[in-house]
Amino acid sequence: MLNQKYVDLMQPVVGFLGCKTPQAWLDEAVNNLDLLMQDHANCEKKAAGTAMNLMFRYSFFTDLQVKLAQLVREEMLHYEQVLELMTKRGQQWQSISAGRYAGGLRKEVRTYEPEALIDILIIGAFVEARSCERFYALSPLVDEELGRYYKYLLKSESRHYEDYLTLALDVAKTAKLKNPEEDIENRIEHIREVEKNLILSPDDLFRFHSGVPVKAA
Repeated sequence: MLNQKYVDLMQPVVGFLGCKTPQAWLDEAVNNLDLLMQDHANCEKKAAGTAMNLMFRYSFFTDLQVKLAQLVREEMLHYEQVLELMTKRGQQWQSISAGRYAGGLRKEVRTYEPEALIDILIIGAFVEARSCERFYALSPLVDEELGRYYKYLLKSESRHYEDYLTLALDVAKTAKLKNPEEDIENRIEHIREVEKNLILSPDDLFRFHSGVPVKAA
């Protein structure tokens, strides 16, 4: 059982997402922990790379620089920690292909600025929130060591999604969009539906952010 502090921490995260992780995905994850951990490591590295790319591309947004610098450090720390866990368990690094999740979300990014940046930041919020929700759902199902690590990740992952949303609103206000709050909320609602569909629809490739395993769909 997860204690009340984790339940309270997760309430806004679950409320932000359009759905919870299906049980079929959790069942598949428990039976494929090596693959799950490998893709988790990949996700942490990609998250750091994405944040770093944003820092270089949008260097004129000061607040974005500061928050993303912190995020890069934390994502790379998590990457190192997952690698250490893999080594401790005797798991060798292997190259695996990416799933459809990130690409499916990126298709929704508008092609003009600052709306493109706003969409990227909102998508970042959903990726972090989904990661947090899955760590939360998995923590009581896996072994004690891994469950303890997943619970450790909840605080930072939940903060990351909030940071991305704050940055999206800051960008909208800095760019002096006519109705920044309304624009952000409309995009959140749209991307929430896209993300929900990716999570609840059949997926033939099991990954950390994949949808319902095809054999269970």
